[in-house]
Amino acid sequence: MAAAAQAVLDSWEAAGPRRRRRASWRPRRRPVEARGRDVEPERDPEVVLRRLREAEKDLLVSDFWSSSLETVSRCLREQLGQLKAPVATLSEDLGSLHLDAGPGESEVVPVPSPREALITGAHRTAFVCYGLGNFASCVTARIQLAFLLLLLDKCETRRSHCWIYDPLFSQLEITVLKALGVRVLSENEEGKHRVCGAPTVFYMPHCGTALYNNLLWSNWSLGALSRMVIIGNSFRSLEERLPTRILQKNYTYIAEILGGLEELELPQTTEYMDTFNDTSVHWFPVQKLEQLPRNLWASQKEPEYQDCGDLEIIRKTAEEPPAADPHLPP
Repeated sequence: MAAAAQAVLDSWEAAGPRRRRRASWRPRRRPVEARGRDVEPERDPEVVLRRLREAEKDLLVSDFWSSSLETVSRCLREQLGQLKAPVATLSEDLGSLHLDAGPGESEVVPVPSPREALITGAHRTAFVCYGLGNFASCVTARIQLAFLLLLLDKCETRRSHCWIYDPLFSQLEITVLKALGVRVLSENEEGKHRVCGAPTVFYMPHCGTALYNNLLWSNWSLGALSRMVIIGNSFRSLEERLPTRILQKNYTYIAEILGGLEELELPQTTEYMDTFNDTSVHWFPVQKLEQLPRNLWASQKEPEYQDCGDLEIIRKTAEEPPAADPHLPP
């Protein structure tokens, strides 16, 4: 078993190091209150599904997809390789990850139905997605959703192992997501989702900074962070843009974890600049986490943001039912 797991690890070609281009601009976030209002909302689920399939086809033949897949592949390979799981489980997880697409990949892979996903999905990696916006009317949000669906297919992750939420989703969009086979969360977690056992990829393109901070707080331990990968706004760019005083006061957990993460930016291409600008893949090597001060993990105060004027997230309303315990799986 150990030899098989090592063979799978060795068969992956790690992406070569790329010089990081520091982002000198602020991410082009969609305003919270009007995000995705590019065109009149579509009312036909079949039309939305067709446009999603077209977005997937365009992504599959792009240089951006092949380069991004290489970047994500490298991070997932490192993250899964560090997990101290039983050899059989690790072999199963790695054996189900097919992230070896070459630059010349042009074949359009059909999107599996929910039933097909249940049959072919083998490993236990989970996905959680926050903050897509209104993909039925916004091209940017639709491309971001298409990227997520392609990534699920490449990882052979069951779509029933992908949870997704945005308070802006319309009933039409919820219907479409359920037809795609992913699970739509019914409550606003405000990003406070706890990793429990299975490795988890958090897909959070262009989310508000507080959402990333909340996610870190909910998983503030070496064991939980080492099982996480975050695809979202560059933490290093946040460090460069925000004054140190503001970062440490309002977004404490981001500030504290900067010394314990590895970050690779997604490629910048003209075609998808507005869709994935300033987006990086983050993971947390155990060796780096172990080098952080021991007393760092003792600080577990829940973020409040009382004096933060530009929060950029939609808070949970008093009318909503109590959120599920973030320590439990969804």
